[in-house]
Amino acid sequence: MKTILSLFLVACCLMTANAKVTMPSVFSDNMVLQQNADVAFWGIADPGEKVTVSYTWSSGKAVTTAGKDGKWSVTVPTVSAGGPYEVTVSSGDGKTVLKNVLLGEVWICAGQSNMEMQMKGFRGQPVKDAAYYISGARPEVPIRSCNLKRVKSLEEEFDCPAVWYEHTSEGVSEASATAYFFALKLYETLKIPVGVINVSWGGTPIEAWMDKDLIEAEFPGEFDLSSYKNGEFRKEAPHRVAGVLYNGMLHSVIPFTAKGFVWYQGCDNRYRFEQYKRLQPAFVKMLREQWGDEDMPFYFTQIAPYEYDDPELPTAGYMMWAQAQTLEMIPHSGMATTHDVGERACIHPAAKKTVGDRLAGLALANDYGIGGFEAQAPVCDGVEFRDNVAHVSFRVGEMGLSPINMDLPGFELAGEDHVFYPATARISGDCRSIDVTSPQVSKPVAVRYGMRNWSEASLFNCFGLPASPFRSDNWE
Repeated sequence: MKTILSLFLVACCLMTANAKVTMPSVFSDNMVLQQNADVAFWGIADPGEKVTVSYTWSSGKAVTTAGKDGKWSVTVPTVSAGGPYEVTVSSGDGKTVLKNVLLGEVWICAGQSNMEMQMKGFRGQPVKDAAYYISGARPEVPIRSCNLKRVKSLEEEFDCPAVWYEHTSEGVSEASATAYFFALKLYETLKIPVGVINVSWGGTPIEAWMDKDLIEAEFPGEFDLSSYKNGEFRKEAPHRVAGVLYNGMLHSVIPFTAKGFVWYQGCDNRYRFEQYKRLQPAFVKMLREQWGDEDMPFYFTQIAPYEYDDPELPTAGYMMWAQAQTLEMIPHSGMATTHDVGERACIHPAAKKTVGDRLAGLALANDYGIGGFEAQAPVCDGVEFRDNVAHVSFRVGEMGLSPINMDLPGFELAGEDHVFYPATARISGDCRSIDVTSPQVSKPVAVRYGMRNWSEASLFNCFGLPASPFRSDNWE
């Protein structure tokens, strides 16, 4: 009996000595935590074990207890931007020390290949001026980027391998170009640390990033979910299955405390543009519910023109307009237009700084109180037909549309025969509307702008942001 008791006590001692605490990889050296917030920490420890999170920006600590399943979570109060600091997470005799931690502004940046595209570019597809920014990077600049590995899963994963990079030449080279330029603009303006978490995979539809339960509940019968019933991935494009990237990647960073969400996706859903008008608002609602922040900012990039299968087909234009229409459905959202930066023969535009700057402009104007400029591009909000003229009004800032006093190409008008003809526009005297005419259409009933896979921008606001392509009809 004594022998058995002794063995039991030894086993208990060994369990205590081997007790450890694990967290998702997003919690690691060099990370940035959201300043002035109750920051979420979570992980796994031995069931019933006390878990303590201490930090060097103050003398406080957060304490919780792992549940029967070993899961634990706690919030840690942060202070104003600064660092570097250390965070120590301990349980029993196990301890994890996170070093070189900064407090600042954190943004989740997600999407498909145009978000995934790193500063070093893709083979044969460069990022404009990348060498200048990569070679000039210095670690004392407090911009940090985190890349998640590509992981697809039919079950919600606790972790997705992730690495935080400092602002070195190597780190900047690995960073998402769109996310990096977004972070750089915020840092240059706010002069505080900025962290961006890159959760992206090229060639993926929005439904792959959504919770399968949400897909089943709100979009019944619209997606092939047989992989979940079979317990194995389909052979063709398994990374495109609804829910698999939410499970494998996004789930592992929920609810890492962040200021907001930046999204660059849409090309893969372009043939289902009407459905996208329902998918994107549902996606944002899901994000806000799971992050526990109903006002979490959501800024997205409109897809850019590209020839795809045929430059004359209207598919991409339809998708651009569908994306613009979701602005009215999603509170606290903004759209960066890219009608002027597309490349006819390359789906990955090199002008990623333009995109990052425009996304950052939305955040600076809406979330950081920076004024004096217009961050949202013009969007059509009404059409009136007057004899031979289509009068189109826009949601646009005080300084209005540009350029004035000249004919603007890229528009089309159709009459009752539903045949579109080339048209031109001129900005009206109020600089908030345009008049569109065509010598071939005497009584227009529909007007379009940019409704092609490949089109070029001609209409802007006074701060150089291109107006969103639009159409007044719903004809196929």
